[in-house]
Amino acid sequence: MSDPGELNVNRREVMVGAGACAALAAAPPSVRAQPAPVVTPVMTQVSFNVNGQVRTLELDTRTTLLDALREHLHLTGTKKGCDHGQCGACTVIVDGRRINSCLTLAVMHQGGAVTSIEGLGTPDNLHPMQAAFVKHDGYQCGYCTPGQICSGVAVLDEIKAGIPSHVTADLTAPVQLSESEIRERMSGNICRCGAYSNIVEAMTEVAERQG
Repeated sequence: MSDPGELNVNRREVMVGAGACAALAAAPPSVRAQPAPVVTPVMTQVSFNVNGQVRTLELDTRTTLLDALREHLHLTGTKKGCDHGQCGACTVIVDGRRINSCLTLAVMHQGGAVTSIEGLGTPDNLHPMQAAFVKHDGYQCGYCTPGQICSGVAVLDEIKAGIPSHVTADLTAPVQLSESEIRERMSGNICRCGAYSNIVEAMTEVAERQG
């Protein structure tokens, strides 16, 4: 059996706690926690070339390039996956280089040239990389495919330009097209369906056609 003194102390502590809660509830609103003030967004005009067409938008300066494409220009081919730059589903080509559009602000590309999946080809006139993905079944659910294709186009341009990667054996020699080079350079684009071998085959075919 517990000591009566301990029980009395516990009762007193409970009463003190209850009284404190009652006092807080009765306190005037100015004493209680207040919600954070609403911050008025800073708007600015952004103009860039998207898929060969100059587009001008009035955007919150915090708007990512991904949201500008999807929510403002309604180019929904570019996908929002992890939104942390880890999956590559949002990959687009900006000024000739592939980037994760979820990690960059639209205002940072004032005057730039942006190519999304919609700018590579059309259903009636596919880009060679798109056609190769279809031929080699380089997609399954298709969610990552736009980013994979944009990245694939840029990767072949990198290899052709002689830009080395982490697995390039000889930095002084021309970069050789190989499976290890393709896999290393495409490692930032994740395919949950696991179509990686088909994607490598598609890119290899396009590279061989380009000579």
